[in-house]
Amino acid sequence: MNPPTEKPPEGRPPTLLQTAVSVMAAAFGVQSGKNRERDFKYGKASTFIAAGIVFTILLILGIYLAVRLSLRAAGAG
Repeated sequence: MNPPTEKPPEGRPPTLLQTAVSVMAAAFGVQSGKNRERDFKYGKASTFIAAGIVFTILLILGIYLAVRLSLRAAGAG
């Protein structure tokens, strides 16, 4: 017997993890239509804006740190 698959109840806003995954997928242009529809139907714009800002800051910091480490390894930093 197969275990029942858990589906999120309809009408509930996306969880924090679902929001983070949606923001990352949208940033890279690979958001699925099903998730995009869920986000627009049940999510709050303010949550996605805040998550997008946090994601952008973390992405910029990650790139900055990678460049600094690369320069240090090359002896230029």
